[in-house]
Amino acid sequence: MDIIFLHDFKAKTLIGIYPWERIVPQTIQLDLEIALSTSRACQSDKIEDALDYALIIERINEILANRHFSLLEALAEHIAQTILSEFRSPWVKVSVAKLGIIHGVKKLGVCIERRSVTI
Repeated sequence: MDIIFLHDFKAKTLIGIYPWERIVPQTIQLDLEIALSTSRACQSDKIEDALDYALIIERINEILANRHFSLLEALAEHIAQTILSEFRSPWVKVSVAKLGIIHGVKKLGVCIERRSVTI
């Protein structure tokens, strides 16, 4: 299985359960591993046979700008399901972390793996 990855993607978003977290954007870090359904892009060298990284980042930015999630787990799940359905990946691994939110902890977060139900 071929896997593309996106590491250390940082963005500001509203996330959290506390009232201040609904008005103060926090920096999160995303790491994605996305399986390709075929290795056709390796032979064809055409974007039509690959995942367009820019479209993936654009879609994630839309999610972060337009939705509020209380939990990192819910955000990770939403991103995973978006990748599986909209980009037709058979498997995805999503890690989401808040940065510097707790004194003495550089980052804390969650990592999930999901498979497409159509495999």
